[in-house]
Amino acid sequence: MPIDPSVAVGAELPEVTFSWTASDVALYHLAVGAARDPLDIEGLRYVDDANPKVLPTFATVAATFHATQAPAVSFPGIDIDLAKVVHGSQQITAHRPLPPEGKATTRKRIVEVQDKGTAAVIISEGVTVDETGEPLWTERSSIFAKGEGGFGGERGASSKVAYPDRDPDRRLSVPTLPNQALLYRLCGDRNPLHSDPGFAERAGFPRPILHGLCTYGSVCRAVVDEVLDGEVTRVADFSATFAGVVFPGETLDVAVWDEPDRLLVRASVIERDDAAALGNVVLDKRG
Repeated sequence: MPIDPSVAVGAELPEVTFSWTASDVALYHLAVGAARDPLDIEGLRYVDDANPKVLPTFATVAATFHATQAPAVSFPGIDIDLAKVVHGSQQITAHRPLPPEGKATTRKRIVEVQDKGTAAVIISEGVTVDETGEPLWTERSSIFAKGEGGFGGERGASSKVAYPDRDPDRRLSVPTLPNQALLYRLCGDRNPLHSDPGFAERAGFPRPILHGLCTYGSVCRAVVDEVLDGEVTRVADFSATFAGVVFPGETLDVAVWDEPDRLLVRASVIERDDAAALGNVVLDKRG
């Protein structure tokens, strides 16, 4: 079915109510590279049995953490083959520190459909509230659908970040594990692009790729650890565009520019001549 923006834009998606535990939080943190050193006391706070600290990026998996099926890209006015789809961008705004366990409800809608000619970009926004109705986080994300453009829609505005014309203030080396995609899929993203070599080949990749949201969470975690002294509550907002693929086992070179109210970040892959991984990365500081 071709994309019909007149139906898609503004469409409300089914409301989702879900819960999570400290064990779910700990598994997510391990999947984005936390507690790599079992003697690092600050790192071990990510996997505390009762009261782990919680990265705001846990919000990207909280609602679907216990999913066991691959996602379907089927919304009002939109029905796309999963093999054509990659993540385009992600933003999480944490309205307050995320609790290590809880129950919440997400209400999401399609806010924009962009026509890039050879591809389409579908942008959604969701607001998550706790059991009392108080906001926990707002999520805004986009998916990039190859071959689904040309339906006559608006191209959309650019969200390019202007980086400082100077060397970064910090450079971080963030390794990934060869089996990291298999670990991350236990957080609810069962897209076979990240685990099935045959599916990955049909999608145009030589082997399964790392989830974009795993790269997103890993970079956020590394920046929090190395630049914000491990204080997850200092992250008010974290946004990024997915500029290229990362294969499990590769190492990310993360450049950080420290500004008064925010950090500007860029991530590339060392093993492939600094191939782009994440761009337009902005971490707004709290406090």
